[in-house]
Amino acid sequence: MFKNILIPTDGSALSRKAIATGVELARSLGARVTGVFAAPPATPLLYGDHMPVGYATPTAHAKMIGKAAARHLGHIERAAKKARVRYEGVSVTSDFPAEVILDVARKKKCDLVVMASRGQGGLKGVLIGSQAQKVLTQARIPVLVCR
Repeated sequence: MFKNILIPTDGSALSRKAIATGVELARSLGARVTGVFAAPPATPLLYGDHMPVGYATPTAHAKMIGKAAARHLGHIERAAKKARVRYEGVSVTSDFPAEVILDVARKKKCDLVVMASRGQGGLKGVLIGSQAQKVLTQARIPVLVCR
């Protein structure tokens, strides 16, 4: 059925739920897992809770992105290793996570995306938009959304 399951992560508790679901599904099907983390591009300003909190050189910022990618993709890697599922991790720098997810799915020949959704509905969901919703509307492969 599915041979390569893409699991995006942002490091949240909800994405860890999607990781568990995706890895278990891969284990039961004998599929492999591709993890993806999309980090925003480096800027001179550092942000915390959407507010500027300091400055960083491009080199320092790149190191922070690398550490975040390793930490977040590490959750998928450890789950895959524990389940004895083949794993590959991909880290991309972009302001557009949904586009990254779709692009990696295409390039890595994934046939299913398993991802989390924050479940923002109503007016807030319309105004802000959801990465899961963007992936759902543009994907040419099945998408399993975990809540």
